[in-house]
Amino acid sequence: MSLNQSDILDVVIVGGGLVGGLTALLLAQGGVQATVLDAAPILDAEKTQGVANPRVLALSQATIHLLQTVDVWDKLARQQPYTGMQVWNKNGYGEINFGHAAEHTPRVEQALGSMVEPSLLNLAIQEKMLEQLQDYRTQVKVTRVEQGVGVWIIHLADGTQLKTKLVIGADGANSFVREQAFIDLDVLDYKQAGVSCAIKTVQPHQHVARQIFLETGPLAFLPMASLKAEENGYWQSIVWTLPDDYADEYVALSDAEFTQLLTRESHHMLGEVLEATPRAKFPLKARAAQQYVRDGLALIGDAAHVIHPLAGQGVNIGCLDAAVLCDVLLTDKKRGVWAHEQTLKRYEHRRKGQNDAMMHSMSAIGWLETTTFFPIVWVRNFGLKQVENQTMLKDAFMAQANGLGALKDTIYASK
Repeated sequence: MSLNQSDILDVVIVGGGLVGGLTALLLAQGGVQATVLDAAPILDAEKTQGVANPRVLALSQATIHLLQTVDVWDKLARQQPYTGMQVWNKNGYGEINFGHAAEHTPRVEQALGSMVEPSLLNLAIQEKMLEQLQDYRTQVKVTRVEQGVGVWIIHLADGTQLKTKLVIGADGANSFVREQAFIDLDVLDYKQAGVSCAIKTVQPHQHVARQIFLETGPLAFLPMASLKAEENGYWQSIVWTLPDDYADEYVALSDAEFTQLLTRESHHMLGEVLEATPRAKFPLKARAAQQYVRDGLALIGDAAHVIHPLAGQGVNIGCLDAAVLCDVLLTDKKRGVWAHEQTLKRYEHRRKGQNDAMMHSMSAIGWLETTTFFPIVWVRNFGLKQVENQTMLKDAFMAQANGLGALKDTIYASK
């Protein structure tokens, strides 16, 4: 049985995580109700908030601003602002320092950004979607996405079919929407893995994110909030980029062996590592969709791009995707146009070049910082010193990192 025009939805978002949820909430704020298809279940608030997630996301000022815009930020059970960043190379003399250390927890508007556990962010986004959206579906499996005449048809495992003028793929790095739309993917396999866990150190982090480049890859200490007030300031989430074989070996170590290794390899940057939670390993691959849009379809977040975690910008550029896509959609809606091909092309034009540049620069920096070839080491150290000594250069780096510049021409520009 064919559906009439009233049965055709304006937009269906496949994926209800941070980027998909933010997109739905921004659209709702602009008067457009999206149908959100989320594979995840309804989260248990008490369980989610009562367990510390060993990984954190480094949220930029732009991402925080967007979460404040949709009234999600204040729903977070805990978050850890950071006021400084320190980056240096184990075998070099260059070092870059951004911001400063802080004895007391700063207000988030005074910070460079904030570290947030992904589980808490997903919970806050989900709670807001349950409040604001008329059609938010959880534990949904999409089995097929096909293009019809002027619409996309989405088939669900329960036999339901949805027709929509616009489908937004926010379903992660292994995006089913991208696959069903026959959009090719460029993949760069780093032959590396990230090892992540939470650690407790002898010395406090003083709200500074630290990253040391080792021969094997970068090791980041990221401040995180503690479940116990008396231990606040002493817990960090680590992300250690390693060749695959090293990662397998390090994950298999006992806690005592791992904390000793980490203390030594981090050059005692915060003294002895006292505790470590169980370690998780994830493969590192850069992915870039060759197109972000097709007629009536758009990819955002990890469905469109995955970059090296070196600078912690993956989640932030995904949130910028959401903001720019909603900006072009809602701007054209005021003119009586919805999800036109040219509207979606404007989104692609504004985001794809920037995201591709970010991906390639992270790959290049990763290589520069791990090579032992002497001329490159000398140039690298010279470059670090130049950046450290040039206020304008450091300010330019920080402006890029905070992401606010990407919002300035949108309806979400920070006042």
